[in-house]
Amino acid sequence: MAKEHIVTGIDVGSSKVSTVIASISPEKKISVIGVSTIPSRGIKKGVVVDIDEAVAAISESLEGAERMAGYPVRSAFVSVDGKHISSLNSHGVVAVGGEGSEITEEDVERVTEAARAVSLPSSREIVHVLPRGFTVDSQEGVKDPMGMSGVRMEVETNIISGATTVMRNLVKCVSQVGVEVEDLVFCGLASAEAVLSDTEKELGCTLVDIGGETTQVVVFTSGSPVYSSVLPIGGQNITNDLAVGLRVSLEDAERIKVKLSEGSLKPSEGDHEEADISELGLEVQSVPLALVTNIVEARLSEIFSMVGLEIKNSGQQGNLPAGLVVTGGAVQTVGLKDLAKKVLRLPIRVGTPTGVSGLIEEVSTPAHATTIGLVIYGSEFEPREGISFPVINTKKISQLFGRVIEWGKSFLP
Repeated sequence: MAKEHIVTGIDVGSSKVSTVIASISPEKKISVIGVSTIPSRGIKKGVVVDIDEAVAAISESLEGAERMAGYPVRSAFVSVDGKHISSLNSHGVVAVGGEGSEITEEDVERVTEAARAVSLPSSREIVHVLPRGFTVDSQEGVKDPMGMSGVRMEVETNIISGATTVMRNLVKCVSQVGVEVEDLVFCGLASAEAVLSDTEKELGCTLVDIGGETTQVVVFTSGSPVYSSVLPIGGQNITNDLAVGLRVSLEDAERIKVKLSEGSLKPSEGDHEEADISELGLEVQSVPLALVTNIVEARLSEIFSMVGLEIKNSGQQGNLPAGLVVTGGAVQTVGLKDLAKKVLRLPIRVGTPTGVSGLIEEVSTPAHATTIGLVIYGSEFEPREGISFPVINTKKISQLFGRVIEWGKSFLP
């Protein structure tokens, strides 16, 4: 009888490092048993820029989730992000065998492998090969060819690739805390697992995940992704603009942005052009309301204009009846939905993670879409020959034992 097993997802982002530990039942039901989110360190625009700082942040997030779950983590699914991520569509063809032969799992693997044979620079590595649809003896639109009879099989795939050195550094950081990377998962794809419905994917939609310093764009048609990219811009850029425009620190600008997004930034008594922020305890007691709104709107307009260009590059701008699904930590920014509608002229909804139970109060926000998507991806994951970066690390075993001992000590009085 199948037992429950544990899946861990680690989202190494520019603004936060989030770890979710989930229990997967034999019926594939996912229950969150541990979660920990801390401010990110050593990561800029989705890329590791300081290994020691990044390792410290990952370790802190991991230990917090382990304490909550009461379970030491040995392997995890890790998100990969950054402008280096790109995608291309590829075609593969194989002969199935004799006349009347049934298509087997091995044939599906062979045709997918044939589609992998694309010309990539030596500095890039394939992260995902995503079948979009199969053709069996001129019969198009086949979703699952297993068991069908045929002599020739073709596949259309979407291949997502990234910079080898960037991903190697990320794997090294996770390995140094004594955790094996089971698979790297593109952030946008993970978020799509958590927030998109099958109907939206089938009809055609664009997922936009607005993070701290990056924005992922993934275009879906006929149930599969056809285009992926990452923009080097996010919610932190809005904060930076406010800091410059209002002449306050970044921390104060973030607090003003949050208060504005909560809808609690009210005009000052007797002066409707100024917003009262005295309760925040900052040096300034009020800020120009119109200026704050204009700064936020200008940056959001830029973000969605760039998203519009990516949709145009995908060649699918007329094939998205399900519109735009926006998620990520910056999605709560005031006026975001209205501006997106105005700039892109598409229906829009805010995507929150679904498909899990357990500690859902902790993770039922758009900011956790990627982390929840990682455990959903992990629950359906089958080991494959894919990306592997051997990292020689003599401290790994001793650190793993050290962490297990520390985890045990945390239960002692």
